Amino acid sequence: MEELQSCQIDKIKEICRSFNNAEGELINVLHKTQETFGYLPESVQRLIAAELNISAAQVYGVVSFYTFFTMKPKGKFPISICLGTACYVRGAEDVVDEFKKALDIKVGEVTPDGKFSLDCLRCVGACGLAPVVLIGDKVHGRLEANQVKELLAQYE
Repeated sequence: MEELQSCQIDKIKEICRSFNNAEGELINVLHKTQETFGYLPESVQRLIAAELNISAAQVYGVVSFYTFFTMKPKGKFPISICLGTACYVRGAEDVVDEFKKALDIKVGEVTPDGKFSLDCLRCVGACGLAPVVLIGDKVHGRLEANQVKELLAQYE
């Protein structure tokens, strides 16, 4: 288990206090903590559970249920490719394959330099722009596999 530093512990406790250490604020605490640290490893989940006086299993259940939360670090530029029906039908699988080839990583991995991570998701609600790729919070629509390298170059 990853060991937390005292400054990290203090920050997590501060986040929990900002939501009155209330169990009903768990999702808000998790959002703010992930925004601060980038991900929610087991050690962070255990501390949040202790601060909110709930079980670590309850925290883990929420973190593992919602796809927004992650227990692994993401790249500086997290790439999420929609594989919902509209995107899939319009070639999202080819886009995924091209990202894997261009970055030399698999889905769920981070490039060795920590710059990019690659994930897939089910729907971003932009079906009219299919296939859709998110890089960070920026939406890239109607992306074709032959445009992947050009898109990645914008983040160099």
